[in-house]
Amino acid sequence: MNDYLLEAREELKRLEHIIYVSLKYTRTTDVIINALTRLVSVFDLIIEAYLEKAREEGMIHALPKSPALRGTKLAELYADDAKLQSYMAFYAFLKIILKSTYGKREEYRRHVTVIVEMDKATAYVDIDCLTNYERFVRSFLMHAYHQIEGRPKEE
Repeated sequence: MNDYLLEAREELKRLEHIIYVSLKYTRTTDVIINALTRLVSVFDLIIEAYLEKAREEGMIHALPKSPALRGTKLAELYADDAKLQSYMAFYAFLKIILKSTYGKREEYRRHVTVIVEMDKATAYVDIDCLTNYERFVRSFLMHAYHQIEGRPKEE
């Protein structure tokens, strides 16, 4: 099994702990930002696994240095995979959120929210959004296992 996928699965466990345990007791925007950072980390590891497979198959000669270039290269290599393209668009969205300055709403309460003003929209990230994001990245991990290993991952 690919080492990057194993590490991504471990990082996903850490993300689940942040969402389901840390946010339960510490409802702050810092914990939400930490969870978003973990999400990006899971994406980076899965992208690395894809590119390592592509290098082994001779599709590319060397891995790009920066995470942004890796994401772009992966999107180019698998341009015909619509599902992968939607995952990469979400990855870009997460990167934009993390690079932007953010506001806070209802800190220390159930509906703690990170507010990010974007070019044409405003993004609101709360606990429910993080739960959905975690499910989405889990489906990306399953998709990657299927694509890279050739079979779905057993639980």
